[in-house]
Amino acid sequence: MPELTGPEWLIEEGIGELRALLIAGEQVLAAQVWWPGELRAGQAARGKLTGKLKGSRRGVALLDGGSEALIDHLPPQATEGQTLDLVITRAPIAERGRLKRAQTRVAGPDTPALRPAFPQGQTVRRFPPGLWEEVWHAASSARLDFSGGEILVSVTPAMTVIDIDGIGAPREVALAAVPAIARALRWFDLGGNIGIDFPTLSDKTDRRAVDEALGAALSGWPHERTAMNGFGFVQLVARLEGPSLLHRFATSRVGSCARLALRLAEHAEGHGPVLELRVHPALQAKLKPEWRDELARRTGRLVRIATDPGLALEAPSAQILGA
Repeated sequence: MPELTGPEWLIEEGIGELRALLIAGEQVLAAQVWWPGELRAGQAARGKLTGKLKGSRRGVALLDGGSEALIDHLPPQATEGQTLDLVITRAPIAERGRLKRAQTRVAGPDTPALRPAFPQGQTVRRFPPGLWEEVWHAASSARLDFSGGEILVSVTPAMTVIDIDGIGAPREVALAAVPAIARALRWFDLGGNIGIDFPTLSDKTDRRAVDEALGAALSGWPHERTAMNGFGFVQLVARLEGPSLLHRFATSRVGSCARLALRLAEHAEGHGPVLELRVHPALQAKLKPEWRDELARRTGRLVRIATDPGLALEAPSAQILGA
């Protein structure tokens, strides 16, 4: 692959997963994931209006695929039972114990144009070595290191919270954490309400310095934010279009790990007719027959699944065997 100089989206069409990395040189700037069969923001849909919320222009629709979605900006003349052409503005998001329904708008000439939810870019057979693994394991652990500390990122139904843990003077720790925070927002594809819990800074000058550093680091990332309060808390608000990488790990960790195992197996190197994929037993049921068939087709080998309870979910192994 020719060396990338300017930022460019690279797309990997994985088994059970479409992956994208925004890369400049050898650095990952952002990442996104989409699982086939999911709704995406910007996608057209059709649904039957099943209910209108009294006193508002909102309602509920039953989409053709069988799932329910919320509708905003309903035209006054819309009636229950009517079939509507819709545009997805936010995909469904699974959370612990519930599913946030998709959000939609009625399609029409006045509907604001939405950018495609999944980026357009160059399709490659494989990302440059190590880049996807770095992002994936950071998202799996929900943490990123910085000089003198780390940030921990937690998803909750109300907001995503970023906590900062470091050694040193509060001002220096806060400033050192800013680049890691900016990287996490883009790597993990975060949106919605995001709270950042910086160390408490009593001096207004220190708080202003962190605010300015954060503003510079987030330049070009569409959002609104509050100034840091006296307790070191900053709130960001950004468009939320679908599940972040952290949402996927919080609600579908086994499925995420199964897809990583398939990627590892697809790119295993060696000579021989048999591909052995060794995984934790919990992953075996997640490896759908059609995924195994696709793995065999892509590699041209007989696929053998072996289980090992001593393996971590996040640490599958693959090897090429002679027989």
